[in-house]
Amino acid sequence: MTRAQLGLWIAITLTSLQAASQDGGRTIEMKVDGLVCAFCAQGVTKKLASHASVEDVVVDLERGLVAVALREGKDLDDETLRANLAQAGYS
Repeated sequence: MTRAQLGLWIAITLTSLQAASQDGGRTIEMKVDGLVCAFCAQGVTKKLASHASVEDVVVDLERGLVAVALREGKDLDDETLRANLAQAGYS
């Protein structure tokens, strides 16, 4: 995937997350240190998506951002998010 294709994919995915949050769920965006590769993104995505309250996870490696879309009426507290990121090896 080229850099331009990746940028387009991220833009489309973030737009999708914003639309999902407008339908009732909310999106949590986090700055995560240490994200450098697709393997990093996969690990963080797998860890966070394991929660029943999470509808989708998007990782933007270039900016070091992780966006978590929650299911309508669900929540995920900051402590749980931090603990999951720490277990995956990130801060």
